[in-house]
Amino acid sequence: MMKAIQAVSTMLLCMVFFATSAGAADVAKIGVVDFQKVLKESEAGQDAQNRIQNKHSEMQNELQTLAGEIEKLQKQIERDSMVMSKDKREEKKREIAIKKMDLRSKKEEYQSQLQEIQSRIVGQLREEIFSLAEKIGKKEGYLMIIEKSAVIYSPDSIDITDRLINKYNGEFGASQEDTQ
Repeated sequence: MMKAIQAVSTMLLCMVFFATSAGAADVAKIGVVDFQKVLKESEAGQDAQNRIQNKHSEMQNELQTLAGEIEKLQKQIERDSMVMSKDKREEKKREIAIKKMDLRSKKEEYQSQLQEIQSRIVGQLREEIFSLAEKIGKKEGYLMIIEKSAVIYSPDSIDITDRLINKYNGEFGASQEDTQ
C-alpha cells in the first residue's frame, strides 16, 4: 500500500514538473528597458530636460540679479564709507544682510521648486514609458519587462529600449502635432 502511494505521488510530481516546464517554455519571453536611456534619447525625454533646464536657467538668472544687487550695495558702502554717517552705514549693512537672507531663502525655494518640477515631469514620463512598455509586452507576448536598474545581468538580445524609444517618439510626435 505504501509503495503504491509513493508511486502515485512520484508520478503526480513528474506530471506537474513536465507540465509546468512545457508550459513555461512557451511564455518565457522577458524584456529589459533602460529608463535612463529612454529619458536621454527620446524626444519626450529631451523635451523634458530642456523644460527643466530652461526653468533652472530662469531661476539662476534671478538669483544672479539678486547677488549683483548685493555686490553693488557692498561696493557702494566700501566706496562711500568715509563720507557716510554711522547710522547710514549701519542702515546699508542691515539692507545687505536682509538681501543676503532673501537670496538664501530664494535659492532654497528655487531648489525645492526645481526638484518638485523635475520629480513631476520625470514621474509623468515614467508612467507614459511604463504604460507603453506594458502595451508592447501584452501585444508581443512578454512574460515580463523589467527596468534595467533592477537587473544584475541580461543579454543585449532581450533589451527592448530602442524599440520603446522609437514607439515613444512616434506617439510623442503625434501628440505634439495635436497640440499645435
